Parts: sequence; structure tokens; C-alpha cells
Amino acid sequence: MSPASDAGSLDLGRFLRPGDSIVVGQACGEPTTLVTALVEQGRDIGGLSVFIATSFSGLFTPAATESFALTSMGAIGALRAVAKEHRLGVIPCHVSQVGPLIEAGTIGCDVAFVQVSPPDAAGNHSFGLVSDHVRAAVTAARVVVAEVNEQVPFTRGELLAADRVDHAVHVSCPPVRVAPGPGRATDEAIARHAADYIEDGAVLQTGVGGAADAVLRLLRDRRDLGVHSGMVGDGIVELVEAGAVTNARKPIDRGVSVTGALIGTERLREFAHHNPGLRMCPTSYTHDAAVLARLDRLVTVNSAVEVDLTGQVNAEQSGAAYLGGTGGQADFVRAGARSPGGHALIALPATAAGGTVSRITAGLRGPVTTSRSDVDVIVTEFGAAELKGRSLPERARRMVAVAHPRFREELARAADAIGRRGY
Repeated sequence: MSPASDAGSLDLGRFLRPGDSIVVGQACGEPTTLVTALVEQGRDIGGLSVFIATSFSGLFTPAATESFALTSMGAIGALRAVAKEHRLGVIPCHVSQVGPLIEAGTIGCDVAFVQVSPPDAAGNHSFGLVSDHVRAAVTAARVVVAEVNEQVPFTRGELLAADRVDHAVHVSCPPVRVAPGPGRATDEAIARHAADYIEDGAVLQTGVGGAADAVLRLLRDRRDLGVHSGMVGDGIVELVEAGAVTNARKPIDRGVSVTGALIGTERLREFAHHNPGLRMCPTSYTHDAAVLARLDRLVTVNSAVEVDLTGQVNAEQSGAAYLGGTGGQADFVRAGARSPGGHALIALPATAAGGTVSRITAGLRGPVTTSRSDVDVIVTEFGAAELKGRSLPERARRMVAVAHPRFREELARAADAIGRRGY
């Protein structure tokens, strides 16, 4: 049995050493009791560094980073505020790389902070709401500290044996909650174009956010959809309950939705608890190229900050502002574009900043997250630009057509220049 305590008696100095590197479970799997203690006690321990992939809790603030150095794969969720104050170190890497980087020691992991479910009859915990790179962290860590939360569902997938937990903290508190998007008119318009690419029997990968949620709301009349995604939200529950998602036609994992992270509300948690139709898997499976290559009719839906006229996608940064992250986009875009009968959709509003800035650009204002050679279809509220296999001049013409009308004349001049050059 591992030593145990409650939140009130938690003393991190018992197992943290000055200079330790800590990997913390992300998203709805963030162990908030442990993070709160880390913010309060970290400065006294000294020299600590923390890696978290995403955070929606609001606990990681610029002020909190006075207790430790914070790194992430991007400014996703509440981490955007930390990045804005230049207190976040960004490691540009795909989600699929995080586990291997931890295993190799490139991302240090002396201590793993994880949130888990209460144990089953055999004494094993479920990783609950995230299963992405937590196993890699647990394997690498000198010390594993588990927040055992009575309100975390027991999910099917990898288990954590009690004897691998060095210290257990028992709590009962709502996990981090991420509500579906509000259903804005722009998102609904984007979704109508995107949904045309999703037919009966398709296998879905989506992110979270307004456009992705809006797409899912339009799929209730589909039949035998499958799910293989790095993350899922509440929208998947609706599709299962509507009979649209059955996973019946998937060539692998038939009858089972596969994901690595549950990012949603109590509705998703209740759905996931002891659900044999849902399997939590690490990124070594959810994002693996060989696994994805076995999925016919894979349709991936991802977002972007901006896309240029040739199809280069920036999902990370706009000028000096770091807004997103690499995520799993490149892994899934390549897979969806190559899947027989499948598609890779990049969905984004045509403008930003209240309509004053075009997100379809002549040249990117930030890095290339997904290369134009991998891109398939770009979707805005004004339509879908099919780019795969098209010449650069033809791509530019198609991208102008899905830009906001206010910016088309300017973009058309840039497209004409590409047409004259041929590239």
C-alpha cells in the first residue's frame, strides 16, 4: 500500500527535492489538489520545473509560476494568459512526441502528478479522464503522486496498480470541466460545410472548440460513425445516444470508441464510467501512423489560427501572441488526407479581431504547424477549399473564394502574383 493523506495534510516537501522536474496530468485529468499545493509550497522547495500539455483549470497563472518554471507544448486553454505574460516555455512538439520525449528524459520527469479513479476490487486505479502520456510519466518518475478522486470515472484501458503509487491523496471534488462551445453563427456555418464531408460509416477525429462541437451537432442523422480521436467532448455522447456512433464499420476496435482524453462535463464523465464501448489509450496508439493507416474513411477536423493562400497552416502563433499549439494536428491531418474515402479538414473562421483581420493570408504571421504538402481541405463559413493535388495557383484561387469578401480583392492580387510565377 502507498502512503496516503487527505488534501489538508499534504506536504509536498516529503517527496519533492529541490530542482525536481514534474509532469502533471492535463486537461480534465489535471490533479487540481496537487497543483494547488504546488503553487502554495513550490517556492519553498526551490528550483522546480513543471510540464503540463494543456490546462483549463485556471490554476496555472502568471503569479503561480513564481513557484516553479512552467513549460508546455502550447498555450492551450488557460495557459494562454501565462504565455501572454512571457511566463510559459513552449516546447514545439506533436502530442505523439510527448510520451517518447518523457521516456528519453528530454522532458524531465522526476515526479509524476496524476489524477486517478478510486481502485477496483483488485486494487487497480483507472487513469480516468486522460490516458495520453501519463503512463510514460509514471514509468519514468522517481515518485508517483496520485490524486485519488471519488468523482473520477473508472474508464476502460490502462490501469495503475496501487503499488506503483508512492503517495496517494484522497479527495472528492469535481474534475476540471470544459463545456461545449456556445454555438455561434460562424461556427454553425463552418460546420454545415464540414459536415458534407462526413458520410455514414466515417471514423471521426475532432478537437474541442466551437467549430468542432458544431460539426458534431449536425451528424445525428448519420449511421455507424466510428470514433478514433486524441480527445473527445460531450458531443460524442450525443451522437452515441442518437444512434449515430456505433463503431460498427471500423476495421479495428470494432464497437469501441477510442480516445486518449475526455475533455467535457459531468455528462461525459457519467457516460465514460465503466463503459465497455469506450477505451482510453495512450498517444502511442491514438496517434500512431501505422494504426491510423488501418482506418478507412477517417475524417479529421482540426482548427487553425490562420492559413495562407498555398495551404500552409499556422495553429500556434499570431505575431508576438502565442495562441495555440502543435497538438496532434499534423499526425491526424496526414492520416485523414491519406485514408481511403477519408478527408482532413482544417476549420476556421475567415476573420479574427472582430472581423478586422483576415485569417486567410497571403503570408503567415506565425510558424507552419502543418505543411501545405499534407493539407487536404480548408473550411470557413464561406465554403470549403479542396487543396489536395492542386497546383499552387489553383490553391490560391480556391483560398480566395473562402476568405471574407472584405479581404478578397487584396488576396486576389497576391493570388494573381502566384499565378504569374506558378508558385
